[in-house]
This record gives sequence, structure tokens and C-alpha cells, in this order.
Amino acid sequence: MGRGISGFKAPGRKTLLASALAVALVALGTAAHATVAAEAQFVLNTFSFLICGALVMWMCAGFTMLEAGSVRTKNASMICMKNIGLYSIAGLAYYLVGYNLMYVDVGQWIGSVQFLYGPSADELALLAGDEGAQSAVVDAGSSKMSGWFFQMVFVATTASIISGTLAERVNLWCFFIFTACLAAVIYPLVGAWTWGEGWLYELGFKDFAGSTIVHSTGGWAALAGAIIIGPRLGKFRDDGSIKPTPPSNIPAVTLGVFILWLGWFGFNGGSQLALASTIDAVAMSIVFVNTNLAAAAGVVAAIIVSRPILGRVDLLAVLNGAIAGLVSITAAPDLVDHYWAVVIGAIGGVVVVGGIKLLEVCRIDDVVGAVPAHLFAGIWGTIAVCIAGGGNIGAQLAGIAAVGVFVMAVSSIIWLVLKKTMGARVSSEVESLGQDAAELGIEAYPEFMLMPDQDDLDDLRRDA
Repeated sequence: MGRGISGFKAPGRKTLLASALAVALVALGTAAHATVAAEAQFVLNTFSFLICGALVMWMCAGFTMLEAGSVRTKNASMICMKNIGLYSIAGLAYYLVGYNLMYVDVGQWIGSVQFLYGPSADELALLAGDEGAQSAVVDAGSSKMSGWFFQMVFVATTASIISGTLAERVNLWCFFIFTACLAAVIYPLVGAWTWGEGWLYELGFKDFAGSTIVHSTGGWAALAGAIIIGPRLGKFRDDGSIKPTPPSNIPAVTLGVFILWLGWFGFNGGSQLALASTIDAVAMSIVFVNTNLAAAAGVVAAIIVSRPILGRVDLLAVLNGAIAGLVSITAAPDLVDHYWAVVIGAIGGVVVVGGIKLLEVCRIDDVVGAVPAHLFAGIWGTIAVCIAGGGNIGAQLAGIAAVGVFVMAVSSIIWLVLKKTMGARVSSEVESLGQDAAELGIEAYPEFMLMPDQDDLDDLRRDA
């Protein structure tokens, strides 16, 4: 008879104890591994928020370089003041009330009307030495304040759009007051409707990283300000011609665009909102590639169309083509088919060049082309979600219209109140002399001789 069941020898007591111990060790090892894995996921997600948020914060440097290089020399220092001021004010306003309105206990329209925001009770307990709180902290998926930080830097980007459009004539304190209103109320309400899972979210509106929520919001606010405050003195002549205002530093503008391009990887990539799994890593990689392709396509398209539309191969329009490509893809950078990113970015490049021409025809003075790059391209990018991103055209159009009407109306009211009470723009004397010398008492390039304005020279010669 072979070694069947009758030939099986029962294990002894020592063997059973050894086997039980081995099973227990395996079980404990598995549990320990699971704990480490969960904690590792928490760390990776938190790290992603912090690093991507830091990249988005660095976009403030890009906006500063772009705007300071785009304005005339006599206003470059004021741009630096406005940009560091707006980042600080926006961050404080979002901390005091904005984040709560956008994300805490959001209903259909608005979140929690309360002040301040901070770590969770479990996180505070863990910091105080309560190791039993670690499980609850890890279960949250990421540090509470890392998520706040990532969201905060987005509102600073929104405010930076307005700074460039209204450069060289907006009153500094009025601009800071408007920035506080934008960060505390306007942007958070738009965010509550969408990312806060309010009524637009329930309608099916899609905006992955903010073509409308961030860029169009900033663009609408900037457009309202440009219309109410008006153009720079002499920008549009009585004969219908446009007075050229050459940028003070083209290399700075170009560097600023490259900084923005770099920061956009954090802007779009971080909006994956996780980096704790294989699928998150793959998805973030796709977002990075689409972001880069769209920007490149926007540049090439702007080079091609700038001559027929503007009459020249315009470097500033081409640089805005990169930004427009980035804004356009921001609503759906997670597209699996990369060629759609090229198409969407290229159309964004065409949109921005056409938008620059349209503003000239409408006699709206946008110093850096922020309205075409952020508002017009943002609208296009939000619609483009319907092409390959699974968006519903009705929901997308409803989101565009709702955000446009709300932001334009509220921004116009605030700008009008500021205009009537404080004076939203500087005096003609300050504007002619330059805000650097007249308001700050410091010039950006003191070693250089400031050349007189050609129109002023022509007027002087005629008077003589």
C-alpha cells in the first residue's frame, strides 16, 4: 500500500506549537506591513501636496518677472510690491475665512461661515504624544494642513492675473483691498460650487485643475477692473491708433513664462490630489506630459498666427501662447490620448492672439494680455473637456456662464465702490511720472537714464 492517509503521522505537540508561532509571526508581519504601507501612503500624499504647492507658489515669481518686464521701467518696482503683497494678503484672507467658505460643510452654494483653520484634533493629539491617534491621522490620507496649503496657493495665482492687467495705473491700496475680497469671498464661492461639491459639481461640471475656477475667475475680475478703471493715459489715441508701450525687460518676461511653465506641473500634476498608488503615479505622469505638450503647441500656434492677426511675429503674443496653452489644458490634463493636448493647446494659442487683437479693437487696456491668456483660453479649455474628457456641454456652459456672471458682477461692484470712495486709479501726475518714483520712492533701474515718452516730446515740440 502506498503512503495514503493510513500512512500519515500526526504531528507532535512541539510541532503544533512551532506551526502556531510561525502563523502568528506571519500574521503580525502582514499587519505591520499594512501599517507601514498606510503610513507610507499618508506621507506620499502629504509630500505631493507640499511639493506641488511649493511649485505653484513659485509661479508668483513667474508672474512678477513677466509683469515687471512687461511694464515700462518707471513702474517695475510697483509690480514687485503688488505681487509680494497680493500673495501675502491672499494667503491671510484664505486662512481667515476663504477656505472654510470653499470646503467646510459646503451645501449647494456656500461652505461654513467661520474664522480660521487648523490641524485636526487627531493630529494635535499625535503631536502632543498620543500615539493612539496615529491610526486616525493616517486614515485621513494626508495631513490636513498640506491640503490647505495646496489650495491656498491657487487663490494667489488668481489674484496675480489681475495685477498684470491693471498695471501702471491702479491704486495700490485699492488693488490690495480687492485682492482681500477676491481671496476671502469671490474665489471661495466659485470653488464651493465646484471643487467643494456644490451645485455646479452636482450638475456635472468638470474642471480638473481650474481653467474656469482659477483662470477665468481671475480673468473676469481683471476684465471688470480694466473696463471700470480705464486704459492708461494716451494708450488709445483720438485718431484710433494705439500708442506703443514697449516692455522694459524682454528677457525677464521670457524667464517669467518659463517659471510659470515649470510651476504648472505642480498646478496640474498636484491636482491629481494623491500620489500613494501606482495608478496615481501613472495618472500624474500623463498630466505632466499633457501640460507640457499643450504649452508647446500654444507657442507654435501663436508663432504661426501672430503675423496675419497682429501684423508681425510678436514675441509677447508668442509667450502668451505658452500660457494660453497651459490654461487651455488645465480643465482636462488627464486625457489619455496625448494628441488631444496638442490640439487643445494649439487652439489656445490661436485664441490668445485673436483675443489680444480683440481687446485692442474694443479699446480695453490689458498690459500683459492676461485677459486673453487666462479668461478667453480658460473658457476654451473648459469647453474642450467635452471633446475628449467626457464633459457634458450643458454643464460646462452653465459653469462658464454662472462663474462669468457672478465674478463680473461682484467684481464690478467692488471696483465701482473703490473708484467712488478711494479712487481706483492713480492721479495723472503719478501715472506720468511713474508709480515707482511717485509712490514708492525707489526705481527698479536707478543706473539707467529714463528716456522721455515720445508722445510727450512730440507735444512739447508742437507747443514750442
